[in-house]
Amino acid sequence: MSNKKQVEKNHYFNKKYDSKNRIISYWQQIEEVKKCNPESILEIGIGNKFVSDYLKKHNYNIKTMDIDPDLEPDKVGSVTDIPFEDNSFDCVLCCEVLEHIPFNQFRVALKEINRVAKRRVILSIPDASRKYRFLIQIPKIGEIKFLIPIPRLKKLEHKFDGEHYWEIGKRNYSLGKIKDIINNVNGLKLEKTYELFENAYHRFFILKVIN
Repeated sequence: MSNKKQVEKNHYFNKKYDSKNRIISYWQQIEEVKKCNPESILEIGIGNKFVSDYLKKHNYNIKTMDIDPDLEPDKVGSVTDIPFEDNSFDCVLCCEVLEHIPFNQFRVALKEINRVAKRRVILSIPDASRKYRFLIQIPKIGEIKFLIPIPRLKKLEHKFDGEHYWEIGKRNYSLGKIKDIINNVNGLKLEKTYELFENAYHRFFILKVIN
């Protein structure tokens, strides 16, 4: 299955794109990669190369892949047809990418990611669920942060906006459904999922490869 680029290169290189929330998400991606201590990394969907450039400067062996040749990735390709050999990378990083393909290709993409990964997969996907955000500062203890979901009487229906085909928390795309699909891909095990306190729109999924 092939997919086409949705935006031009300049979309990724402006002040509006690199918001504070997005920078926080970059930081979290980097932290999750560090925890894996990988010898080889594949980043799928490179945007402005913030994450891959940082990792390269810190001596990580990272290859990049994107659907858009104008972004100058190491390989041009689709997440549903990854142009690398089986078990090529210790860690595969694929953040804010999977919502850009039709939902019926989600499982196909996961299988391809699993095929090229040896140890760990790091995903992030937009989560449109509403939350209250609380931060409490307690002397001698420090900060306590937590999110409380705000239930909706009626789930929002997602409408394709030219970029996102679907988002978690909208009608037919519950978190439980996404977790079930991940766990039903042979060779992948969901270890944890969480939202960033500062940017709850980006939900992370940390997967273990069990091939």
